[in-house]
Amino acid sequence: MEYNPFPAWPDVATDLVAVAAGRAPAETVIRGGQWVNVHSREVLPDHDVAISHGRIACVVPDASYCMGPDTEIIEADGRFIIPGLCDGHMHIESGMLTPAEFARAVIPHGTTSMFTDPHEIANVLGLAGVRMMHDEALLQPVNIFTQMPSCAPSAPGLETTGYEITAEDVAEAMTWPGIIGLGEMMNFPGVAAAGPKMLAEIAATQRAGKTVGGHYASPNLGPDFAAYVAGGPADDHEGICEADAIARVRQGMRSMMRLGSAWYDVEAQITAITEKGLDPRNFILCTDDCHSGTLVNDGHMNRVVRHAVTCGCDPLVALQMATINTATHFGLEREIGSVTPGRRADIILTSDLEKLPIESVFARGHLVAQNGECLVDCPHYSWPDIAQQTVHLGHTLTAKDFEIAAPEGANSVRANVIGVVENQAPTKALKAELTVQNGLIEPNNDIAQIALVERHRATGGVTNAFVSGFGYTGRMAMASTVAHDSHHMIVVGTDRAQMALAANRLAEVGGGMTLFKDGEEMAVVELPIAGLMSDQPAAEVAAKADQLIEAMRACGCTLNNANMQHSLLALVVIPELRISDLGLIDVRSFEKIPLFETLT
Repeated sequence: MEYNPFPAWPDVATDLVAVAAGRAPAETVIRGGQWVNVHSREVLPDHDVAISHGRIACVVPDASYCMGPDTEIIEADGRFIIPGLCDGHMHIESGMLTPAEFARAVIPHGTTSMFTDPHEIANVLGLAGVRMMHDEALLQPVNIFTQMPSCAPSAPGLETTGYEITAEDVAEAMTWPGIIGLGEMMNFPGVAAAGPKMLAEIAATQRAGKTVGGHYASPNLGPDFAAYVAGGPADDHEGICEADAIARVRQGMRSMMRLGSAWYDVEAQITAITEKGLDPRNFILCTDDCHSGTLVNDGHMNRVVRHAVTCGCDPLVALQMATINTATHFGLEREIGSVTPGRRADIILTSDLEKLPIESVFARGHLVAQNGECLVDCPHYSWPDIAQQTVHLGHTLTAKDFEIAAPEGANSVRANVIGVVENQAPTKALKAELTVQNGLIEPNNDIAQIALVERHRATGGVTNAFVSGFGYTGRMAMASTVAHDSHHMIVVGTDRAQMALAANRLAEVGGGMTLFKDGEEMAVVELPIAGLMSDQPAAEVAAKADQLIEAMRACGCTLNNANMQHSLLALVVIPELRISDLGLIDVRSFEKIPLFETLT
């Protein structure tokens, strides 16, 4: 694998010093801009940036002394010179794109550094899949740092994944060139209980001098939280309120506040800075999960920064939380995150710090995007057949596979029902009375049927349950092999025959998302790589995803980004109620619970 070459600072230090001293000409000078210094949180007018070997040699009021006849001059024309944006926590697979196409989509939005946790593909293909993501990431013209996934399965004993990640896998990955740390430690009960496997993974990461990512999805800020922090995770993005953000930074963690396609957690937490006055250097902005439609239509980290400003944050503070704070957290303050000497020349030119139009983007000293257009190639990895043949159902499914038999003699039952919460990762544990017809339990009103179809080992297993909140009407079903985190197949529908049609269709196309209504396929998004990603451009994938969302609306669903809500229904590490291949899981107690109880 030939990685995208970029010189380390020691290899070019002599030349950088020579340029800064005026003994050698710069390769490029960005001239006449307003320097946004995220170290000192100030804007300094009339500054030039001299660049050599893809790194910043100096930032001075007048760089004419280090210009030569071949120096390329870029006129800033009084615009703001800000660092390239950093996403502190994200999953590329959530964009339904490969690393190359994800990079192509976000470069025009000013994202030049990403810290990615490929635990989606780890659940499907194990360490080999992580290596594929890592290798394509290192081919890109921007910085994609990979965190080694920590939890596959995310909750041992409560789900079955395609592969399991071991402490030995983690130790091996720590030797790879693009690994920056350990991905989010989702098994927070395991850490709090001093589980040997979890602590061994954390220890392997810390021995390598790298950062341990956190994931504490519980409102309990008592002894369990204290034990989790003592276990080593250095950050957390699962906070949903001001108290969560404050608790994390007080314990020495970085609070990562996310704005993804379906997570709107910045506004509720940023008051810790804007109203409580906490030191913002321990806060980081991130996206976590952004699907392709968001990237094409709304933006990426530029969207998050704008949102933080709209929520009352000082634009300079918001930029710090999307640049230098992130770089410092991962030990890369001398490499990225600011427009200062020695750093990679990852730079944005913008005319407005609040609206943040991304007018020109430089990565490693090269112009990579201008006015919304990506100007560079983003090389693709050669994905092997094993990565494109991952949907194994065992047999062709029929409506009978989705039947839920009632207890003998029951006329109705009280069922445990998963309740979807719009724009948030948590669900609600609901109860509902359902009727029995011909010995089978039938959904009614807003309650649809949900099924998890095993797709890794061809067991033919189907787990059936109920879900509320989508608002579906008529005879329909939607199926997806994007099913965090185990990534089996989730099918939600009002009709068992439609559910079978949708599931079999995804087996046919190698994975993705589809919706059937009255026997007709209304939309399909093909994701043949691990059943999670497409190597097509983001605009094409987004167009198909938009068709899917329109089909969901035509079936009565009005939720924001409902396809992402669908994909999270098997996420057995976030409360309250989820579905897995082993049954219905109460994440408050991390126990399997029965689907229903017979009414008297």
